[in-house]
Amino acid sequence: MIEIDLITGILGSGKTTFIKKYVGYMLSKGMKVAIIENDHGAVNVDMMLLKDMIGENCHIETIAGGCDAECHQRRFKTKLISLAMQGFNRIVMEPSGIFDVDEFFDTLNESPVDRWYKIGSIITIVDAMLEDKLTRQLEFLLGSQVANTGKIIFSKAQLADKDNYNNTLEHINRALREIKCVRKVRLENVLIKDWNELTDADMESIMNCGYDLYSYEKDWQDDKEGSSTFYIMHVRMELDKLKEIIPGLFTEKACGDIFRIKGFMKVENGWIEVNATRQKTTIEKIDEGQEVFIVIGEKLNQEGLDNVFKTNNLNDEYISIESVIQ
Repeated sequence: MIEIDLITGILGSGKTTFIKKYVGYMLSKGMKVAIIENDHGAVNVDMMLLKDMIGENCHIETIAGGCDAECHQRRFKTKLISLAMQGFNRIVMEPSGIFDVDEFFDTLNESPVDRWYKIGSIITIVDAMLEDKLTRQLEFLLGSQVANTGKIIFSKAQLADKDNYNNTLEHINRALREIKCVRKVRLENVLIKDWNELTDADMESIMNCGYDLYSYEKDWQDDKEGSSTFYIMHVRMELDKLKEIIPGLFTEKACGDIFRIKGFMKVENGWIEVNATRQKTTIEKIDEGQEVFIVIGEKLNQEGLDNVFKTNNLNDEYISIESVIQ
């Protein structure tokens, strides 16, 4: 049977960066791997960041979001059926940061998927400097992801210290308590290491970490906090202006409560990739991009976002589109 791994983590945790290293290790061992990417809508930024991995032994598929849970689960099942006969040794799935883990278990236990696949490892990426306060939805997602994981891996561990590790660990356990889960995570159960220093032994341990099943209360969907995503397309502005605007959006109440901004912009000498959370904004050069920014948050205000992006835009072809994610 084909093993399928799930890489979980809330928005901005570092899932895509980890997958590049994880799948890169598998490819170095001669394995044939398929990556399934799913995002909130038709524009999948994370898939673009993985494009350089595509080759004879690595295939990438995408599942578009922006639909209800039942529709999304059908798309996931259909994708698995189409991949089943293509000779892959391993499937690695990166869901969006708002993915409900139950969908993964439900789909893998359905016929005919259960004839061809078995769950390999469930790996949860958590920022070593996790914010102390998240929205109710993200607190639930953090707890539910950790409840089922076989391995927790801290991202950006080399930038953090022991106090950060302990605070993040306490936050994880608080999120578990909030959903009435009896699991308790200890620091010795977490992989805390600079990812550039991961050894073959580390990667083998991750590949074989399996998963756990703990029960918890599931009630956040009844709350309907109004999470949404905006696609801001054809943005072109001076780089210094972009560096000024992006961090300020997280405190701009007229725009709503923003969790994350990611995307690309064309500049004079090529492309840049933007990845921003409340804690940090990273802007790096990249070989290829797509003129889109994805703004993820709650109660986002299109007029407020347009006032920021459109006012400073040097491109007349500006478009902003909302994709609701309940």
